[in-house]
Amino acid sequence: MNYRHAFHAGNFGDVLKHLVLVELLTRLTAKDKPLLFLDTHAGRGRYDLDSDESRRAGEAKAGILRLAAAGALPPAAQRYMEAVRATDPANAERIRFYPGSPRLAAQLLRPLDRGALCELAPREAAALRQEFAGDRRFAVHERDGYEALAALVPPKERRGLVLIDPPYEAQDHEFGAIHDALGRALERWPTGVYAIWYPVKLSGSVQRFHEALLQRGVERLFVAELCVHPRDSRAGLNGSGMAIVNPPWQSDLAIAEALPAVHAALSPGGAGDTRTAWLRGS
Repeated sequence: MNYRHAFHAGNFGDVLKHLVLVELLTRLTAKDKPLLFLDTHAGRGRYDLDSDESRRAGEAKAGILRLAAAGALPPAAQRYMEAVRATDPANAERIRFYPGSPRLAAQLLRPLDRGALCELAPREAAALRQEFAGDRRFAVHERDGYEALAALVPPKERRGLVLIDPPYEAQDHEFGAIHDALGRALERWPTGVYAIWYPVKLSGSVQRFHEALLQRGVERLFVAELCVHPRDSRAGLNGSGMAIVNPPWQSDLAIAEALPAVHAALSPGGAGDTRTAWLRGS
């Protein structure tokens, strides 16, 4: 793969993805029962916003750094910001290190929980192993995340969250891979929580993606989208979304409450929009 997330760490897509992740894990860990967190495309765990890659792209400036300067936020967004700042307390105010999904999960998971982190790119997998050396809750798997999903569910805990966040180097191919992998996983573990990040470039592609998910037999599907450019504009990445299968109780309400304030912070001119909706179930 040519994709390296260090160029994009902390951008507006990460803000939505990780706000949702923190909210889902917060709700799931409220119950006194163990769970599995499975990350199919884990990356390296955390990212230095002072690195040449991050500085060159500058995407964090329009994402997490802009949100950090926004002041008071709704509870779900505030929980996310607190988790980001807790990653590196010495640089909490200016946010030098941005946590990837595995590092955020590490903050929220308890000693009774487990994490399975899948990363196929050797350099990223090596960094991930170093990041979690000594943390017995986590196992790093240098393997294809879709294949691992089929192999690792259902977990022995019978509860958990799967985060599917591929690089989308070839968007249509990735959508197809997600549909197939999710369909197999649901056959084995229909009660699991699955959170799928996707880019918003063209409305038609997103609609077809949602329809294909529903055709896989999903009984409860909630979507949350955050766009900082008008949909179908030529900006490239206009926004992103999270498709959540079996979201925990009231997580949908917390996410829906947070997104307008996040959008106002990330899109000062008001371009783009937010959307939250149940596509099936409630």
